[in-house]
Amino acid sequence: MIGSLLYVCVRPQREAAVAEWASFRDGLGVRDEDLVHHDLVRAPLPEDLDRYAAVVVGGSPFNVTDPDKTDDQRRLERDLERLAAVAIEGRTNALFTCFGIGVVTRLLGGRVSLLHPEGTGPTDIALTAAGRDDELFGILEPRFEALTAHKEGTATVPPSAVLLAENDACPVQAYRAGAGLWATQFHPEPTTDAFVERMVVYRDAGYFDADAFDEVSAHVRTASVEQPTRLLRSFAARSVAA
Repeated sequence: MIGSLLYVCVRPQREAAVAEWASFRDGLGVRDEDLVHHDLVRAPLPEDLDRYAAVVVGGSPFNVTDPDKTDDQRRLERDLERLAAVAIEGRTNALFTCFGIGVVTRLLGGRVSLLHPEGTGPTDIALTAAGRDDELFGILEPRFEALTAHKEGTATVPPSAVLLAENDACPVQAYRAGAGLWATQFHPEPTTDAFVERMVVYRDAGYFDADAFDEVSAHVRTASVEQPTRLLRSFAARSVAA
């Protein structure tokens, strides 16, 4: 591989963070040594971002709309904004997921709202015409399933971004911005089993009824995540070839 890929962790829960890194490694189809792990919760973003072929940003229990943020969360969001700017300029490729799409949306002048949550489990997603033509998303089926669990969502696409995927519950599921940034509301990286393991960590975090864990996890395991995995493989291949 020409150049390593960087996984940026924004989860305070170490167990979930390590598992998410493994999910991205497997989804991208790379070796352990080809996906560098950086814990943004505990250390600032490195300065030399353009040394990486690509960067993937994982999910988080943080929300852009949180009314009371710690200094660490504010610093973390500023670092993600700096990463987004580097990718938009084309100095690296970046895929922001979950919480990350909210940070980019706010940075670019879009609107993040609590009016567009999605429950824990599979959801149907449709590509837009632009998504079907996109060099990354264009390899996907026009409609596909992906896993979600979020309390906020992008309500309006940033003026400079191109909407790539949508659904009824959350109108902005993915977009592209600038030369090298893609952002998804859905989680492209976990298998259904990995997602259920993540549910154990966040069982009492308000994403689903803790007493309905067995029912929700059974529904998660009905999902097909083949298309999101294809998205990650396409992202890795494009980044290495760039």
